[in-house]
Amino acid sequence: MKEILVLGDSHTPIFHHPPFKKAFPELCFNVVSVIGATASGLENPNTKTQAYPIFKQALQQSPAEKVIIMLGEVDTGFVIWYRAKKYQESVSAMMDKAIRSYTNFLSEVASHFEVICISTPLPTIQDGNDWGDVANLRREVTATQKERTSLTLQFNQQIQSFCTQKKIAFVMLDGLSLGENDVVAENLLNSNPNDHHYNPDVYSQLLIDHLTKII
Repeated sequence: MKEILVLGDSHTPIFHHPPFKKAFPELCFNVVSVIGATASGLENPNTKTQAYPIFKQALQQSPAEKVIIMLGEVDTGFVIWYRAKKYQESVSAMMDKAIRSYTNFLSEVASHFEVICISTPLPTIQDGNDWGDVANLRREVTATQKERTSLTLQFNQQIQSFCTQKKIAFVMLDGLSLGENDVVAENLLNSNPNDHHYNPDVYSQLLIDHLTKII
């Protein structure tokens, strides 16, 4: 079977969902998932997750020709806001740093592999939620869900623009993910209210519909 390497945060295990085997019977998705991985931390050798060296090792060992990359949700939902407050910088300045770090990584990988970048999932944690480990960790961020969603949309637009310029494939799901009231569509919410990841049945189908045109 032909391997496709998948690098990213806790959203990447979606590629283990059964519909992918049915849609791509000749492919094997080698998923390297680093919980809490951020675009911002890729250039930081002291980051707790050590995502970059983990990804780099996977890239060196994989026989894949194509690499799917999924990052950014932790950045737009938490890190960018947290760092802006901590360092008394603007949110836009912190986002610029995250984008620069992410695009540098995309360029690095694209110099050796065919890269497919997936748009960052929209925030699912609602205002005032105090349940779940992720929500508890992000409680310090006071930005509303709409504000976090708006930032994610901006982030995805800038990454898409970069990918278009560098001829890197980009899967943009924002138009299909945004629901009423300018936040994530309800059908993408996980049935487990403590799980901030998308509904796997809906999300996997969105990805499959777009990836069949690319892989």
